[in-house]
Amino acid sequence: MKNWFYFLVYAVCYPPMLVTSSPVVLHRERSRRKGPYILAVTHFSPYDVACIIKETPRVLDFVSVTELFRHPLPRWFLSNMGAFPLDRGRPDSGTVRVILDRLERGRPVALFPEGHIRTEKTSVLNGGRMKTGVARIARMANVPIVPCVVLGARGYHRPRNWIPLRLTRYGINYGEPIFLTDDAQAEPEVFEERLRRAFMELNDELRLAMGKGEPRTDPAPPSIATKAD
Repeated sequence: MKNWFYFLVYAVCYPPMLVTSSPVVLHRERSRRKGPYILAVTHFSPYDVACIIKETPRVLDFVSVTELFRHPLPRWFLSNMGAFPLDRGRPDSGTVRVILDRLERGRPVALFPEGHIRTEKTSVLNGGRMKTGVARIARMANVPIVPCVVLGARGYHRPRNWIPLRLTRYGINYGEPIFLTDDAQAEPEVFEERLRRAFMELNDELRLAMGKGEPRTDPAPPSIATKAD
């Protein structure tokens, strides 16, 4: 798969993001790992994608939503960026096949286990729901999952934060890879609880690094992960 368009967009977008933001990035080297993996990312803002692309050393393929592919121009742009659609309203075996194909080619695939943009209250970081299909895909492809927490990208929703004064302070924390090493660990409920706790630990570490005071996560939230659609 050709990456020229990805690098072109990166080159165009990097300078404005550089002069408008003051990022805090922890453990970037974990996303530099060789070979295929799934980057599982929390999702508070559409700008999470731009921040992840800017800070991740590897070229990422993204699982997006079908709504963004309905019009020709966005579809052309996203497809050339390596993104592909997921229909959230039904089981989408076609998307699973695409993910497995990209992973088989040795590419990292970024996806959002929560399914869509969440508020802090409804986020997985505070006991919110997430899809369990990520565990099934990782097991089918025999690849690790690298959990990732993004905070603060919502700052780009404010027009004044695009002034080149580094007003947007976002943070990204990459976790240790999670491997499905045995049958028990591969059970959806067990795996999702492990992923949930990884997200919470990354969130706590990132909030402290960003000077946001005490972590806001519940230290022992109930497991309310649901089975994949």
